[in-house]
Amino acid sequence: MTAPALPPTSEERLASLDAFRGFAIAGMVLVNNPGDWSHLYSQLAHASWHGWTFTDWIFPFFLFIVGVSMTLSTGRRLALGDHRAALLRSLARRAVVIFLVGFTLNLIPHFNWGAVRIPGVLQRIALCTLLAAPLVLWCGWRGQVKALIGLFTVYAVLMLAVPVPGPDGVVATGLLQPGRDTGAWLDRALLSGHLWVQSKTWDPEGLLSTLPAVGTVLFGVLTGHVLAWRGEAAHKTVWMLLAGLALLWLGAILDVVLMPINKALWTPSYAVFMAGWALLVFGAFYWLMDGAPQARVRAAAARFFQPLVIYGMNALFIFALSGFVAKMMGFIKIPVASAEAAGAVGAATQAVANVSLKAWLYAPLKALPLEPVQASLLWALLFNAVMFIVAWAMWKKRWFIKA
Repeated sequence: MTAPALPPTSEERLASLDAFRGFAIAGMVLVNNPGDWSHLYSQLAHASWHGWTFTDWIFPFFLFIVGVSMTLSTGRRLALGDHRAALLRSLARRAVVIFLVGFTLNLIPHFNWGAVRIPGVLQRIALCTLLAAPLVLWCGWRGQVKALIGLFTVYAVLMLAVPVPGPDGVVATGLLQPGRDTGAWLDRALLSGHLWVQSKTWDPEGLLSTLPAVGTVLFGVLTGHVLAWRGEAAHKTVWMLLAGLALLWLGAILDVVLMPINKALWTPSYAVFMAGWALLVFGAFYWLMDGAPQARVRAAAARFFQPLVIYGMNALFIFALSGFVAKMMGFIKIPVASAEAAGAVGAATQAVANVSLKAWLYAPLKALPLEPVQASLLWALLFNAVMFIVAWAMWKKRWFIKA
């Protein structure tokens, strides 16, 4: 990360995009930090395989935002006379920094180089940024549409038409089951021993599924072109909302006729469907905060969504910080008196057990007269509140940390 720096001027920023980014990071911190992973509301967990939940909104929203931001920022810099090659180097450096931050988070706290997970959320953001950058800099919107369709087509052919062996060695074609698809085979071939520890045979941020994830970025890139139009905000909003509804409809069709909606595989139907939701949600933010003709509406929306704007100004930093804090709370041990241990060694012995810092902090919430799923959600909300306090303090001091 670079040293703290001032963000672009207010005239160069879209308040609605910052608020939408803040919504995404708040959602990601919420779903990534329950008190107890075995007690979750269904919408605060990923779909078990095919299908989708609220949680499955979050990551594609981030990639969509990456695309919108790339179009707007590179457009401004090109207008100021920057060269495309220089912008590509800048985007590549940003991608490398983001990748290294994500990889470092995977190393912490054990620094086990032999088994560290190489893929991850930030790593996927980095790869998508790197792959999308040339398309943003050297292709117009027509070329970007063709690239998007091409990425989906190549991915679908590889997933549905290429026979690959599963973890048990049985060869199958087009089998979209955990660990048995083409992407999982590729991940095992290239990243064996460095995949998601909960599966070991496949990774939800694997290599092949990065192709349709780049498509999600390109949906954001195309939305950036709409925002760059010199037309009225009302017209831009209508285009975004209509496109969002059309993509929801198309995604639902692809779910039936091509490949199911599946976040772990990042299927084309999932990418299209979630781009539809991103357009609808962002379109609402845009209309309320930047497009409404009534100044009082924009002012009221700005006040109401100010916490999200604050969160969105340091989104990647807050994501990295929240991941680090969560890991350290699981790693740090606190000695506490243990009735179970006392019973095991005899009542005359004072027994002490080491529990994680998170378990120690979470114990008072578990003791409240709440259902376990409610206590788990309360922890996630309080954790989010702590992260927001950090974001608010950085905002007050004008510290905006960028890759």
